[in-house]
Amino acid sequence: MMKIAVLGAGLVGSPMGIDLSNDGDMEVTMVDINQNALDKIVGKKNLKTVQADLSKTDNVCRVIEGMDLVINAVPGFMGFNTLKTIIEQGKNVVDIAFFPENPFDLDELAKQKNITAIVDCGVAPGMSNVLTGHTVTLLDKVDTALTYVGGLPEVRHWPYEYKAVFSPIDVIEEYTRPARYIENGKMIIRPALSDVELINFPEVGTLEVFNTDGLRTMAETLDIPNMKEKTMRYPGHIEKMAVLRETGLFSKEEIEINGTKIRPIDFTSKLLFPMWEMKQGEKDITVMRVIVEGEKDGEKKRYTYDLIDRYDDQTQTHSMAKSTGYTATVTARLIVEGRYTRKGISPPEYLGRYPKCVEFLLKGLAERNVVYKTTVS
Repeated sequence: MMKIAVLGAGLVGSPMGIDLSNDGDMEVTMVDINQNALDKIVGKKNLKTVQADLSKTDNVCRVIEGMDLVINAVPGFMGFNTLKTIIEQGKNVVDIAFFPENPFDLDELAKQKNITAIVDCGVAPGMSNVLTGHTVTLLDKVDTALTYVGGLPEVRHWPYEYKAVFSPIDVIEEYTRPARYIENGKMIIRPALSDVELINFPEVGTLEVFNTDGLRTMAETLDIPNMKEKTMRYPGHIEKMAVLRETGLFSKEEIEINGTKIRPIDFTSKLLFPMWEMKQGEKDITVMRVIVEGEKDGEKKRYTYDLIDRYDDQTQTHSMAKSTGYTATVTARLIVEGRYTRKGISPPEYLGRYPKCVEFLLKGLAERNVVYKTTVS
């Protein structure tokens, strides 16, 4: 029986563990510092729980000992060091921590350890990279690659009209980290939340889109002269986040208040996170559109991939957990079944180079009711 550890048992981590444990030939160990999160999944078949502080390297080494594969789903600020530890311990790994560091800094180590490490393996980055990388193999020339993505609450509540299914601190990072994109073959760096557009989706309505630093590895691995990733929210959200940021409420620099030093981001997080928490029974929507344009046999071609995914009432699984987490679990099966064996660090666009891997991913996601619609024009 294959042994798999899932590091992080939050709203995304828990559905991943349950999905993997549904396979009769996998034994899954869920690890988290939060016992309450673990208690919610106790009793599932082929699933064990371990309470541990994963910010400590010794604990990571202990819980992954004897594992055949690890899924890294810790918050982004812990992600890089945790991934490094997993690789050092000689474990194949699928990573959805979305840390800010460059994953290729661990490429040589992964190759030395003969490890397959697939990073950024969610919905975007993740499937957006897979589909973009795949389309590059279908066209003779690619001019433009655009990704628009957003996780939204089904019911809008004032003032923020937003809920965070993954780590809220990583959401704030989207609003503060400078956004990189490629324009006319040159790297452009713009503030997050900039260059606002409006896009209408008939199933959801009009959404506002803004620059975020979502290209990640594609900025290095794909030779496309125009590439951009933008995040989507309900109209009005961007301005509120910009006001908080420009006021300094997302700052990590300590300030002194009545003799006590605090980081503004810690204060802001304490206030925002309870408002952004996805409560039991609340439903969400994931919206993504990937557009890749270029030429094939001298003719212009456009590939458009659309995802409109909703909360699963039957399994009570949030959409962002499905679209992100199931991408990682289906990818884990690629490794476990020997369908993808490249050693070193692999961003998802590398998977896109292999049609059978793309077919396996799309089929596996569709079986879990995460369905991508493809349009070619």
